[in-house]
Amino acid sequence: MTPMVKSEGVHKSFGATHVLKGIDLEVAPREVFCLVGPSGSGKSTFLRCINHLEKINAGRLSVDGQLVGYRQKGDKLYELKEREVAAQRRDIGMVFQRFNLFPHMTAVENVMEAPVQVKRESKAAARERAVKLLDRVGLGDKTNNYPAQLSGGQQQRVAIARALAMQPKLMLFDEPTSALDPELVGEVLDVMRGLAEDGMTMIVVTHEMGFAREVGDSIVFMDDGVVVESGHPREVLTNPRHERTKSFLSKVL
Repeated sequence: MTPMVKSEGVHKSFGATHVLKGIDLEVAPREVFCLVGPSGSGKSTFLRCINHLEKINAGRLSVDGQLVGYRQKGDKLYELKEREVAAQRRDIGMVFQRFNLFPHMTAVENVMEAPVQVKRESKAAARERAVKLLDRVGLGDKTNNYPAQLSGGQQQRVAIARALAMQPKLMLFDEPTSALDPELVGEVLDVMRGLAEDGMTMIVVTHEMGFAREVGDSIVFMDDGVVVESGHPREVLTNPRHERTKSFLSKVL
């Protein structure tokens, strides 16, 4: 089976700061893959490399068997043109910490926008799917509300619906609940549980260890740009092998 995501020796630096130091991992289709670790460990940077929002300095990253951001010719890699990278990104949905909704558009217009502008779908078809997606994330009664009229949890659910509107084969979540008040976290995690049950391949950077234990198929603990420990969430979270993992989990569990 072709991995949905395959990372081989991925390095990323920002100037003199070496953020990713040779990341090797695989994510299978339909897998919920959780990335945990302290702030600054490289989790979000790695997520952004998967859809070429950040360019890697060494190694190889593939999504569904296709190199991300590059093509190989002989022994060399050549960077793709921006429009080719944009075409690859259509298959990868991403949900950020901040919702980044267009404030002048209603919920349904936010969800419609990318299919209409990027895929050239008709407005009627895009609206029909957008309404269904908003209903799927529990916001069927908020289609005509503007972001300012929605809670943080509701805005994040609109952001998830917006990512799903492009019908991606992979969803990336970069700490999607970290900007939310504690009482709003559950409604977003419930939507993510539903996606997992539907078989969506997901990579989730999260501090929600309960979600990782309950929903995750695999978990990776990162620190200082390297994979320290990986395995099944219940095993890693209850019986970590490495002292650094034990130290981190003692502070967050």
